[in-house]
Amino acid sequence: MQNTPVSSLVGEEYEVEVGPVAHGGHCIARTEAGRVLFVRHALPGERVVARVTEGEETSRFLRADAVTILDPSKDRVEAPCPFAGPGRCGGCDWQHAKPGAQRRLKGEVIAEQLLRLAGLTPEEAGWDGTVMPAEGDKLPQGEVPQWRTRVQYAIDADGNAGLRKHRSHDVEVIDHCMIAAPGVSELGVEKQDWPNMASVEAIAASGSHDRQVILTPKPGGRLPLVELDKPVSVLRVDEKDGGVHRVHGRAFVRERADERTYRVGNGGFWQVHPKAAQTLMLAVMQGLTPRKGETALDLYCGVGLFAGALADRVGDQGAVLGIESGKRAVEDARHNLAGFPRVRIEQGKVESVLPRTGITEVDLIVLDPPRAGAGKQTVHHLAALGARRIAYVACDPAALARDLAYFAERGYKVRTLRAFDLFPMTHHVECVAILEPVKKDA
Repeated sequence: MQNTPVSSLVGEEYEVEVGPVAHGGHCIARTEAGRVLFVRHALPGERVVARVTEGEETSRFLRADAVTILDPSKDRVEAPCPFAGPGRCGGCDWQHAKPGAQRRLKGEVIAEQLLRLAGLTPEEAGWDGTVMPAEGDKLPQGEVPQWRTRVQYAIDADGNAGLRKHRSHDVEVIDHCMIAAPGVSELGVEKQDWPNMASVEAIAASGSHDRQVILTPKPGGRLPLVELDKPVSVLRVDEKDGGVHRVHGRAFVRERADERTYRVGNGGFWQVHPKAAQTLMLAVMQGLTPRKGETALDLYCGVGLFAGALADRVGDQGAVLGIESGKRAVEDARHNLAGFPRVRIEQGKVESVLPRTGITEVDLIVLDPPRAGAGKQTVHHLAALGARRIAYVACDPAALARDLAYFAERGYKVRTLRAFDLFPMTHHVECVAILEPVKKDA
């Protein structure tokens, strides 16, 4: 029996009314036949011609780009970046929307995820519905925040630097990224040839003048001579073990938050927006209100940002345990927090290390999990520790909402939620939720 070939719909065009924003940087629309489209480069309420970029006759939904705007939204602007638009660079999602509209769209996504996955209205989550811009990001029309202190450039077959197209391995060659921080732009990565390289990551620390590039060669590729426009350390990714090794210069950059310097080695994790670490640290500490002598956990602790802030505030009679899976991040955290004898950093996955610690109760918990969230098992374990407050830092509203539902199953409610636009022009948004136990009726 022969299988009937599935017909691709890529390239088909539909005139549609654009509906609400959806998680992921697109809006929802329906064709006259009722087929669901996820449309990029559109805004709610617009009438557009949408061209299908992914999908077949049997697909549950189709992905599409708005290629002609028939009835524009009042929130639409001409994209300031010459590399933005259908089929172009995939680094930004909302170049075509006013900054205030971008934040409203992100707020709508958070609200929708909270209601759908956690059964919470904004009021029940202690959230006023706003997404706050970072300090300094409110700019005159046409200007774009230069916030991205880390840019991963893809390299095309000819050795040119660029950025990936949306959901593609194809490279959009660029001569400048508008959202790159000045420290990244001044390196001049886009002006150089990068033969035999798969990618070049440029890092410009916001807490120092440290600059770094991390080279990932193609299989068998030799490193080029790196001659950039500013002094820079060079690291390379080993094609065998994926480890990052120093070629010359420092193997780390120095960042600042909470009046403390943090060493971040081998391209390790640090918030990308220059104001993000301080903004999130303050939101967490204001929500937790740590007291002298308390015990605290910092889970997925990275190089120790929240552990350091907690240690400062619980004092010599308190204690902080950080858990982090990355070996180099653990080394950095121990170095960064060496001045706090009551801080301990353990290496390993949270779900494996936490049960082995034997900890049965704790006063405060901070968790800043990866994009997938903490998950049911870890959340239930944390709820059993009886913390008076828990701070959950989330870069994905869907994962946050799922985990909030798991916390609710174990008697924790959201006290407050704050949202911050720390990734302007993209669909990403950062949230800080403060949880506390539900009071038992007497």
